[in-house]
Amino acid sequence: MRERTALEDQISAVKRLDQELEDAITLIELGEAEGDEATIKESEETIRSLQAEAARRQVETLLSGEADANDTYVEVHSGAGGTESQDWANMLQRMYARWAERRKYKVELLEITDGEEAGIKSATLLIKGLNAYGWLKTESGVHRLVRISPYDSNARRHTSFASVWVYPVVDDRINIEIKESDCRIDTFRSSGAGGQHVNTTDSAVRITHIPSGIVVACQQERSQHKNRATAWNMLRARLYEAELKKREEKASAEAAAKTDIGWGHQIRSYVLQPYQMVKDLRTGAQSTSPQDVLDGDLDPFMEASLAQRVYGGADEVEDID
Repeated sequence: MRERTALEDQISAVKRLDQELEDAITLIELGEAEGDEATIKESEETIRSLQAEAARRQVETLLSGEADANDTYVEVHSGAGGTESQDWANMLQRMYARWAERRKYKVELLEITDGEEAGIKSATLLIKGLNAYGWLKTESGVHRLVRISPYDSNARRHTSFASVWVYPVVDDRINIEIKESDCRIDTFRSSGAGGQHVNTTDSAVRITHIPSGIVVACQQERSQHKNRATAWNMLRARLYEAELKKREEKASAEAAAKTDIGWGHQIRSYVLQPYQMVKDLRTGAQSTSPQDVLDGDLDPFMEASLAQRVYGGADEVEDID
């Protein structure tokens, strides 16, 4: 039913664009015949609007991967650097939540570990919506922030790093078998800023998959059983994402190099001082309004990365200070 709904939406959108374009052209012809400049101008604006929508629809056609339509998990981890990196990780978590809200996606906070003074050490978001994984999958990697530190009394410029890991929710169509003997399960007390994330029992669950070294954790619910079930789902999703990555590497070593998600392979720089710029180091896409990007305006970067995955041919991009 989900696939059918998506296909119906795409087909109806193409038909609507075609009809509206035809209507606009007819109005322009009538306006020219009658010397009606207002009608001509209005119809030209309509065509420009249709052109922009057609471009967005064209990008959506790139979301044809095996799990692109699925919901997705987004993990954010602070790098070395203490409070600076932990604050940056918190900013990234907010950025992805705002991006999801702009698209009317549902966002759930599954796990969060607060920093000692400010920010977070890690957090896991569950983002639900059509093509959530397809849009976010190119965000995996290391993100760098350059700014005058609000925590430095000498107002010096600091560089901070945080990593983002994106992997799809595995639904009933995908079968992932995991041996319990390959896993270590730990329980611990939930942490957070209050509410349901602070419990008096060891309800949070962490699962370590020993063969792969993958670790997942959930502390959203008060019930240990519910957190355990969610953690198992997260582990299945991580293993599935790892398999997808292996297939991609096997298919194209060049593509694998461009989309490597290992720590140390930085994908984007966010410079707030001495000038303002966000630049993607894979595609060259950039913005001179970092605040808009941090408020969730990520579509131009995602579109460029998706196009590069499909079409390739991007030149190497130099890093920025």
